[in-house]
Amino acid sequence: MDPEVITQPVRPRQDPLEQLSPREREVLALIAEGRSNASLAPRLFISEAAVNKHIGDIFSKLDLPVDTEGHRRVLAVLAFLRA
Repeated sequence: MDPEVITQPVRPRQDPLEQLSPREREVLALIAEGRSNASLAPRLFISEAAVNKHIGDIFSKLDLPVDTEGHRRVLAVLAFLRA
């Protein structure tokens, strides 16, 4: 093995969901229930724009690719369900 590889610290794999804030986890849980962005806003007492911001942050933190033909929401829910 390459000596440089051996000297690199080994980092344990972190669950991407651990990067989400409690509010982002709450939003993701509601998405997993099948709720639309429009229905999340009044339920969370925030604007629909704030819901969209949370969802964008979730996608970013879960490192979901932009080019998934509109399936990032499904991929985020699958990550949530696996955890």
